[in-house]
Amino acid sequence: MNGSQAMVKTLLAGNIDVCFANPGTSEMHFVAALDEATEMRCILGLFEGVVTGAADGYNRIAEKPAVTLLHLGPGLGNGLANLHNAKRARSGIVNVIGQHTLDHLHNDAPLNSDVEAVARPMSHWVKTSVTANEAAADTARAISIAKSQPGQIASLVLPANCAWEAADPGHYTFEPAFTYAAPLVQTIEALAKRLSDPVQAKQTVLFLGGEAMYEKSTWLAGQIAAKTGCRLFAEQRSRRSERGRGRVNVRPIPFPVDGAVEALAGTKELVLIGAVEPVAFFGYPDKPRRLAPADCTITQMASPAHDAYASLEALCDLVGAASETPAQLATDLPAPTFTDGKPDASNIGMVIAGAIPENAILVDEAITSGRSLAAAMPYAPAHDCIDITGGAIGFSLPAAVGAAVAASDRRVVVMVGDGSAMYTVQSLWTMAREQLNVTVVIFDNSSYRILRGELNNMGGPEPGENAARMLDLSGPGLDWVSMAKSQGVPGVVANTLSEFDQALKRANNTPGPSLIALRI
Repeated sequence: MNGSQAMVKTLLAGNIDVCFANPGTSEMHFVAALDEATEMRCILGLFEGVVTGAADGYNRIAEKPAVTLLHLGPGLGNGLANLHNAKRARSGIVNVIGQHTLDHLHNDAPLNSDVEAVARPMSHWVKTSVTANEAAADTARAISIAKSQPGQIASLVLPANCAWEAADPGHYTFEPAFTYAAPLVQTIEALAKRLSDPVQAKQTVLFLGGEAMYEKSTWLAGQIAAKTGCRLFAEQRSRRSERGRGRVNVRPIPFPVDGAVEALAGTKELVLIGAVEPVAFFGYPDKPRRLAPADCTITQMASPAHDAYASLEALCDLVGAASETPAQLATDLPAPTFTDGKPDASNIGMVIAGAIPENAILVDEAITSGRSLAAAMPYAPAHDCIDITGGAIGFSLPAAVGAAVAASDRRVVVMVGDGSAMYTVQSLWTMAREQLNVTVVIFDNSSYRILRGELNNMGGPEPGENAARMLDLSGPGLDWVSMAKSQGVPGVVANTLSEFDQALKRANNTPGPSLIALRI
């Protein structure tokens, strides 16, 4: 048995059975080992950002790591943007990154680079194996790191000679390297006392993030809010939120600084539960960097490293809310309706709410057009939503690949702007090859519309010729239907809300991938 075979055997023993890959010469022995392992599902991405984003989406739905296979430092570099998103989402991933043979490194071949240095900013653990026998043991350690709670990114660099030399596979355990910390009992007890005061409670916001946005946790938060009168908000972008009818729908604070400041106005205590303190995405002239009021107390009830559910359960018991009907519970809502017309950010939400199936997975990268969607989502059937947590665009199409692999019995619906979609458009090919049940909705406005708003937010002048050319996607326009067809995905154009409604329902009821170019 060689080092690659020992590693693959170790991955399977650690219950990692999906590999998203874009390999090169240095990884060919690992590819051969995968070929012998029929239990491993191997999925090719035509760009490394597809590979890493798919591993992120897979983890958010499967709640276990996948392995990626990447070619040397440049290949890893191509995948870093979506590893950044994955790290912000606290997703567990094992990266296997090829390297030149150890005796060739000193020759400084054209593709030579410091792979560990490239990996380190987007990884929690980085290691280069130096023998074939060590490779399997390092793989076992990487699995334990990736299975940590919250999830972590483990990057293992594999020199080609360690892949082909003889190795002993060994026998390993795969217990998570870290698990969630127990609730902060004294902090929770003190908070419960403050919430018993109606005045203090109304000035308190429970701010949820991470696994606190899962249904079982938001239910408890809703009960606490119903009992005490405190308010609920969520981070702007969530790892995974579980919402829709029959669930507690916790609204994220708005993305624009002014909107977020207004939402949190009057808050005297902001309680972080699986979340971090909210700050502006960027620093703008004459706008605050921190979004909570200056006189607001920030209380960390449960950091991302704590057990958010157990912490909320303890608080719920202490305030006597266990029998309460939760606040913000989506019940008795009318069926979603809309008036036909031209689609825009204010009216597409109800169409989506009425057209997605029960238990769907929404992947949200509709950075500009999707800002009004949260208001419509309580009207939708119960569903999950995964967001672009790190803000690095090109996330949604790869993440949809991973989510669809993790849950082949569920429909995945992607909402993405045309500019963002171009970053990882190769994902369409993988969707077609794997016949994944994904509906891609392209908000086709022929521009980087968010950047027009950001130019204004930064205090810039009206765009002149040069600036306009950097914010505009026309001339030539992007033909999304042809682009999708060329990669094996059928597509249609929708110009009105009724056309969009019909196309979305049809796509969601048709096996395999589909694309809708929604002209807005």
